[in-house]
Amino acid sequence: MRTTGFHLTAGLLSALWLLPIVLVLLTSTRTFDDIAAHGVGSRPHSFTLDGFRQAWVDGGQQRALINSMLVTVPTVLLSLGLASMAAFALSRYALPFRRVLLLLMLGGNLLPPQILLIPVSKLSELLGIYDQLYALIGVQVGFGVGFYVFVLHGFMRAIPAEIQQAAVIDGANPWQIYRRVVLPLARPALAALSALSFTWIFNDLLWAITVLRTEDRMPVTASLIGLQGQYVSMWNVIAAGSVIAAAPTVAVFLRFQRHFVAGLNLGAVK
Repeated sequence: MRTTGFHLTAGLLSALWLLPIVLVLLTSTRTFDDIAAHGVGSRPHSFTLDGFRQAWVDGGQQRALINSMLVTVPTVLLSLGLASMAAFALSRYALPFRRVLLLLMLGGNLLPPQILLIPVSKLSELLGIYDQLYALIGVQVGFGVGFYVFVLHGFMRAIPAEIQQAAVIDGANPWQIYRRVVLPLARPALAALSALSFTWIFNDLLWAITVLRTEDRMPVTASLIGLQGQYVSMWNVIAAGSVIAAAPTVAVFLRFQRHFVAGLNLGAVK
């Protein structure tokens, strides 16, 4: 009885979760005239992929998608690279005030981002990097490293000390221990964080509209705003743009799904 109730509840929640996705997919393949005549939530009376063409070419999704990748990929690599080195030092060596440093890194992520919008915008202007993609990269790295260090610190601290001691006996220096011993063992955590950070950074809108101004430099999430007209909204084009914007994150999650689950299980066990 409990199993049946659980399955019914899980099925209902899954249906509620999938309903908006199905609606967006159906809307993206309808014509504007069909939506205007029958409504967004009505049964489709047409099928076309022209909405994707309009979003990709006329709506600037192609350029915006490239901008998103130019920001997301370097940010993920730089953030996890810095975080893994910091977590290695804090977890494997008795550094002074290491707990204070760890708490400071984590505490920065507890601040509401809204209170930092004006300071970040003004600072980027003072540094002369306002409306540049690397300004957005710097912001994303700065606000992400603390959380990544906190997560990786827990994984690396759980690695047995005997492994590091054996490497030291074999003549390995700290850099070699980090690169050849600790980093491969932390691969599940790095893969899980890669999928999460890619999704967070790629889907970010707040910081993009804070440090960027030119339309040609906007990422794909900000470009979706431009697809909405002032007087008339072409919902099929907006839905098609949303599908295009969601495709890279879905592909990354499917690619790293096995590592993502392994990373979560490893964290739960240790």
